[in-house]
Amino acid sequence: MAEPNLNPLPLTSGPSPAYDLLPARPDGPHLPLVIDSPHSWPHWPEDVPTLAPWAAIRSSWDAHVDALWAQAANGRAPVLSARFHRSLIDVNRARDDIDPAMLDAPWPTPLAPSEKSERGFGLIRRLALPGVPMYHHALPVSEVERRLSAYYDPYHAALATLIDSTQQHFGHCLHLDCHSMKSVGNAMNHDAGRARPDVVVSDLHGQSAATEVTQAVAELLRAQGLCVSINDPYEGAELIHRHGQPTRHCHSLQIELNRALYMDEALCTLTPGYGLLVQALHRMLNALADDLPTLLQGPIQPSLVPLETP
Repeated sequence: MAEPNLNPLPLTSGPSPAYDLLPARPDGPHLPLVIDSPHSWPHWPEDVPTLAPWAAIRSSWDAHVDALWAQAANGRAPVLSARFHRSLIDVNRARDDIDPAMLDAPWPTPLAPSEKSERGFGLIRRLALPGVPMYHHALPVSEVERRLSAYYDPYHAALATLIDSTQQHFGHCLHLDCHSMKSVGNAMNHDAGRARPDVVVSDLHGQSAATEVTQAVAELLRAQGLCVSINDPYEGAELIHRHGQPTRHCHSLQIELNRALYMDEALCTLTPGYGLLVQALHRMLNALADDLPTLLQGPIQPSLVPLETP
């Protein structure tokens, strides 16, 4: 396998204002794999007023995750990434995960705010950081509807198309939903004050991927010298809930990378660990390639863990 390019270049503009798409290279070889990075867009729109300082907004940015995984995949799989900040609207939340107190009028359909909305980071963020509000007034319902139609729905549709086409071509698909995490949880997280592992692999406790697939990915990451946890402190959320269908041989995993592995967390600047991490993920994908057909097409044992709303 060719070695990945280690220059951290951003992905090129895609076919939609909602996302960038780096397709698999036409000459192959290809993997039955789709990668998405929903939180790697760093810019807050100038025409949307916010009370939060830029440093607080930036703290939720999955810095460089799109480029990191694109380089690791090295053209063998498509990489989809958002072109909107996750604090504007979060595609990794359910469409109805809205805090009604944030709206200036009733929502036209029933809402189902989750505990994430209660903690301030549902579909539309109420808090940028603990005690740091995003807005000084309630948002118009029309503004939230605009964000859904302009960003949320096109992103999910593009991801569904990539997964469906991959599954049709190979008969199976592995979807990696890629994120980064703070090295220590803050007061908005369940694990506040706790140091985090290098990688968290999440599958909604067996609901979005077969246990064998989850374990194989985790073991291959551990083989690269990384400390890996499964479903702790992250269990997974809307993207793998919506797109993972293991009984149809479509498996979705959420992958969280510890930011301290590859960047200065305060400055969001890359460290030499970036290149080392690209190489580690590249080797992991190389090792995974030979096993994917067997893993993804194997018999599925239904999980006995009841599925909760992510």
